[in-house]
Amino acid sequence: MKTRFQADADLNQAIVTGVLRREPTIDFQTANIADLSSLSDLEVLSLAAREGRILVSHDQRTMPIHFSEFVATQTSSGVIIVLQSLPISGVINNVVKIWQTSEAEDWNNRVVYLPI
Repeated sequence: MKTRFQADADLNQAIVTGVLRREPTIDFQTANIADLSSLSDLEVLSLAAREGRILVSHDQRTMPIHFSEFVATQTSSGVIIVLQSLPISGVINNVVKIWQTSEAEDWNNRVVYLPI
């Protein structure tokens, strides 16, 4: 199955916009569409897992901890932590490359930090 993405509520919207501008066929759901603003990290991880989406987040402080808790009892579709210091163009390139070169199953129960 092709890799699909879910933007966390804290993710810079310019990343989603840039990815979709560069490759319009990528399935990258915004936090607004998924209504994530009032959800806890565990609820966000659960929603992304139910929909088979890799969560893309800037939250390097709490998300990895909650990810560890989540995968102890459930299967995650994966998490990509984007460091805020990275240039948006580099993040866009990395997300497109991930989409082009991997399948959804490759990301199960993995947390990675960009750049890879």
